[in-house]
Amino acid sequence: MNGRCVLNSFAGDPTSAFEQADALIVDRIQGLRSTSAGPVLIGLCGPQGSGKSFTAARLVKRLQDSGLNAVARSIDDFYLTREERHALAQHVHPLLATRGVPGTHDLVLLNETLDRLCNAGPTAEVQLPTFDKTIDDRAPASDWPVFCGPAVVIILEGWCVGARPQPASGLAEPVNRLEAEEDPEGVWRAFVNDRLASDYANLFDRLDLKVMLKAPSFDCIFDWRAEQEAKLDRRADGSKPPMTAGELQRFIAHYERVTRWLMADEPVDLVIEIDRGLTPRRWFNP
Repeated sequence: MNGRCVLNSFAGDPTSAFEQADALIVDRIQGLRSTSAGPVLIGLCGPQGSGKSFTAARLVKRLQDSGLNAVARSIDDFYLTREERHALAQHVHPLLATRGVPGTHDLVLLNETLDRLCNAGPTAEVQLPTFDKTIDDRAPASDWPVFCGPAVVIILEGWCVGARPQPASGLAEPVNRLEAEEDPEGVWRAFVNDRLASDYANLFDRLDLKVMLKAPSFDCIFDWRAEQEAKLDRRADGSKPPMTAGELQRFIAHYERVTRWLMADEPVDLVIEIDRGLTPRRWFNP
């Protein structure tokens, strides 16, 4: 955050703070709609467990209640299949078998889905790809929900949405044990950074407004992600058991570099600071 930023506080209890934050984002969306000939694309980022999906759902309801056909989708729903990630792990780096970092998403499918939503007519039906985290694989297309167009507002939420590549000098030192022991030559993190500079940059350039839910510190993320893990529905055949604390720590380590860089870089139009309880507290324009 630079010295030119003006911090603005959300007043009142948590319910009021959430309403004020949602109203702030919707007001920005309405302003963009007044100058846009087509659907408005919104990017919403924040670390794991920060409430992005709930925020996106609230925004969609608020927009729909005002008569605007809106849809939200997570970048997580566009992960490469498990088989595709394993192939990537064999040809590039073993750490790419784990979903999450830039380079493990199917951006062709994501861009095609955005195109279909943007071009949907009054009677159009657009299938929305879905990833099943309990089996670590894409759900069958027959289970994908359908959105009936046209879409006026499209929200893409995800932990790395809007992220920019780090300077090359920032890649030299490992940020955690995972990088030090399993990526000592920096091949994995260089691959991720290169993808951020190329096809992910092209995707994020499509966004009309980028919003960040900013955590008070990286240390909050383990507790938030652990709560998410406990809530996953694992009744489906082939679902995996919940991650242990050690497994979860290792999983989060895959995200740490880009998450810390996002929090420092703030490559968005609007930052909403949240507290440990996920309540919006302050906002500013970087």
